[in-house]
Amino acid sequence: MSNIEDIKKAKNDWKKKFAQSEPKRPVKFTTISGEHIEPLYTPDDISHINYLSDIGFPGEYPYTRGIHPTMYRGRLWTMRQFAGFGTPEDSNKRYHYLLQHGQTGLSVAFDLPTLMGRDADDPQSEGEVGICGVSVSSLADMEVLFKGIPLDKISTSMTINAPAAVLMAFYLVVAEKQGANFKDLRGTVQADILKEYIAQKEWIFPPNPSMRIIIDMFEYLNREVPQWNPISVSGYHIREAGSTAVQELAFTLADGFAYVEAGIARGLDVDEFAPRISFFFNSHLDFFEEIAKFRAARRIWAKRMRNKYKAKNPRSWMLRFHTQTAGCSLTAQQPENNIVRTAFEALAGVLGGTQSLHTNSMDETLALPSEKAVKIALRTQQIIAHEIGVANTIDPLAGSYFVEALTDKMEKQAEEYFQKIDSLGGVIPAIEAGFFQKEIAEAAYRYQMELDRKEKIIVGVNEYIEEDEKIEIPILEISPEVEVRQRQRLAEVRASRDNQKVEIALNNLKNAASEGRNLMPYLLECTRAYVTLGEICNKLAEVFGVYEEQAVF
Repeated sequence: MSNIEDIKKAKNDWKKKFAQSEPKRPVKFTTISGEHIEPLYTPDDISHINYLSDIGFPGEYPYTRGIHPTMYRGRLWTMRQFAGFGTPEDSNKRYHYLLQHGQTGLSVAFDLPTLMGRDADDPQSEGEVGICGVSVSSLADMEVLFKGIPLDKISTSMTINAPAAVLMAFYLVVAEKQGANFKDLRGTVQADILKEYIAQKEWIFPPNPSMRIIIDMFEYLNREVPQWNPISVSGYHIREAGSTAVQELAFTLADGFAYVEAGIARGLDVDEFAPRISFFFNSHLDFFEEIAKFRAARRIWAKRMRNKYKAKNPRSWMLRFHTQTAGCSLTAQQPENNIVRTAFEALAGVLGGTQSLHTNSMDETLALPSEKAVKIALRTQQIIAHEIGVANTIDPLAGSYFVEALTDKMEKQAEEYFQKIDSLGGVIPAIEAGFFQKEIAEAAYRYQMELDRKEKIIVGVNEYIEEDEKIEIPILEISPEVEVRQRQRLAEVRASRDNQKVEIALNNLKNAASEGRNLMPYLLECTRAYVTLGEICNKLAEVFGVYEEQAVF
């Protein structure tokens, strides 16, 4: 067997020969994130890595190779399609369609007014109702959204953040009306407000009261809905805003650690709530970088949870995550190419060990996806699962000199970011200082310059362009009638409910917010009285205020 010094010497000799014959190309040999890639990786690049302590075995600390001992040999990942548009009736029909075609979990997309805590009849909602997701203003909408879908039999993910606790209350009361036991409900509510201040910008209240609401949910759901994940810490939107893979990794985990610290500060036992924290990552186009990112994320989380936060339950050490293919990588030009992009991104998620996967549809840069496009996206996952053999063995790229070196490098770079965030006083002070926002903006600018100089190629955009291209795929259009129907339903709700109960419930909520009590029981009381989303959020804003971001240059 060759020793490391012999390999280093031989590689250096090879490099000298290679340098003379390396082709001159404008394309940069870097990852999408700008990380330099060596022409060749050999055992000396990973000689410092201890297999047992740094890589280990699937289902064992530090979980680099996956959190389950059998991974996909035992159970495939959950196949989700992010769906929601128009009225609750429209989305309910789509959910039934997806379930009939083999989807194993629902993932709900809400429209912009709902994401911002506004009712469909709010003046600021005009023109946006049902456009980018389903419109939900009250329990009445949620009842229609899940009509005919037994909530104790299906796993549901809801992508909602600032008003997450309110939509969670709507969901629980629908389940209650179906006769379901809360303890049988499975799913996730995103609820990651920190990434809103960092990247997506859909907030209502300032950071500190928003964190208080999230920990209220941790407390309540842990006790009453024990199979539910009360938060999905989301790197996806950080990456969509233009971050590098390392920034997505570091900023997402930093947010996760901030939620852990907030839970501990509330007096919760870390081992009571940490096992229900899940994560949501982006799978971009740089195949090996994405796989390394997922492997590094598991290792970092396991080490921190065991060593810093003293979690004793191995389930607290396991980083469980959902993956969505990169929406920002899709192009309006030659949209059929997006099927291929999505397939590679999905494969990276699978080879990285995801627990759940959403594949984007080819038409999503143009509109909400059509049924045909959604079916192709779902079939992409099913082909990966059943036809190409990658689910037969666990973490098949482990031991690759390149993948292990890249995993190790990303872990080290993430730790450097953690030190910077700590030096600023933590995640919330770093948000208020504009640290995350500046880092992401600089990364996005660098990548755009690389595209402009054609150092990076996007097929159909800055190379292989088709002049006078005609797009010939069907586009889903949302009728203006959606807004009319949603406003009508809201008017009917306001007219038919007991408005005395509404006032009592809202006053009880405001008092609980002022006095520091857990808000979830009061949100449920409001929901049962058909208090609307906007009415609830406006009442809470009287106590907490509304956040305004400070511009940073």
